Amino acid sequence: MPMPAHEVVVPLNSPRPRDRLERPLRDLRISVMDRCNFRCPYCMPREQFHESYRFLKSSQRLSFEEILRLARLFVAQGVRKIRLTGGEPLLRANLADLVGDLTSIAGVEDVALTTNGILLARHAAELKAAGLNRITVSLDSLDPEVFARMSGGFGGVGEVLAGIEAAQRADLLPIKINAVVQRGVNDHTVLDLVERFRGSGVIVRFIEYMDVGNRNHWEPDRVVPSKELLALIHARWPIAPLERNYRGEVARRYGFADGAGEVGFISSVTQAFCGDCSRARLSSDGALYTCLFAAQGTTLRDPLRAGATDDELSDLIRGVWSARQDRYSELRANLRQATGDHTKVEMYYIGG
Repeated sequence: MPMPAHEVVVPLNSPRPRDRLERPLRDLRISVMDRCNFRCPYCMPREQFHESYRFLKSSQRLSFEEILRLARLFVAQGVRKIRLTGGEPLLRANLADLVGDLTSIAGVEDVALTTNGILLARHAAELKAAGLNRITVSLDSLDPEVFARMSGGFGGVGEVLAGIEAAQRADLLPIKINAVVQRGVNDHTVLDLVERFRGSGVIVRFIEYMDVGNRNHWEPDRVVPSKELLALIHARWPIAPLERNYRGEVARRYGFADGAGEVGFISSVTQAFCGDCSRARLSSDGALYTCLFAAQGTTLRDPLRAGATDDELSDLIRGVWSARQDRYSELRANLRQATGDHTKVEMYYIGG
């Protein structure tokens, strides 16, 4: 007999795994959709992810029921925060239903979502009503031409801004904006983003251009170090460091001296933060990855569909996490020098 959706199938006081570097499992990022309505060159370049590209079939993706079952098992291992990602998660029909079920799991403290914002205006209210706590919107530039270049020619700035405004009205707060900065592409529009959202309660975070996946032709000289952006912003609007909100927070926070909010910097390339990483990632077809830069994952979908019990799936999750020793960002230079590159899962497949 199926277990009701609200029940926790494994006791919350069961043994909590730590990896080989003594990092606990606290965050779970679930990709609900491998497709996207953008073709950002640093994630899903248009020349490779074209109209004939074969994404997963619906039967290959985890169903909401399967996601919910696995989420309960992860919570029993110590997960307290869940983030829904993609691809573009709002392409998944009835996503609010999944949000509602996830927020009903005892032990879950926070459910958030990352989106490109194009569909957000039509879904913000229902997501809030279902229990979504927070929203993060990817927005690399306010300049229409730069935006088009970085989105692969899909969508428009106005649609994203409308989505952000809808999220504000729905009280999906705090709203964070993630901007990936590339030298010679959008670095000249950084101050425009800061100026647009200063004093609005929206937090802009600048992300160093990373070598995610294998198709974005990453080169170190295209990285704009966070310290360079910090100096640029500070020269215009003085900012000072803020305390982190929690251990493992990836963004370094800075508050404006005049009280007009804050900005953040995610510096995976120049200031690696692997030491505090407590994030696991579940792909849309049910593979568990222990790092954004992982070369391979462990399927949970296959044993789940083959009839594995909750105890068996829990043992599998615990075993994968206990064996984890990932710290790619700290080893990036050595790995690239030794191998010329490092084969990694694509970001659209497991979320950022």
